[in-house]
Amino acid sequence: METKLTGRHIDITAAIRTHVEEKAEKLSRYNSNVEHVEIIIDGAEGGNPCIEIIAKGGHNQLFVVKETTNGDIDFYTLVDTVFHKMERQLRKAKEKERNPMHSASE
Repeated sequence: METKLTGRHIDITAAIRTHVEEKAEKLSRYNSNVEHVEIIIDGAEGGNPCIEIIAKGGHNQLFVVKETTNGDIDFYTLVDTVFHKMERQLRKAKEKERNPMHSASE
């Protein structure tokens, strides 16, 4: 799985990079179709950090999650929150894929 980390108006430290990459590696657990993950960290939205995750899977599946903080939580909690949202999306897509009620009709 390919991972791309981009920082806009913010310096990405080694600690942030390792924390985000560890979380990104776990996404393939929830949906094995994920091939590419792009994480964009923006620190300029009104002084509040914003994190956006774009996960691309097989069959042109695209999963997008964006989370902005109002300044009262720390950055690592924001990372955990946004990855939790992405995990829910991937899990729901995988369940829908496996559910026989959603299979193609004959």
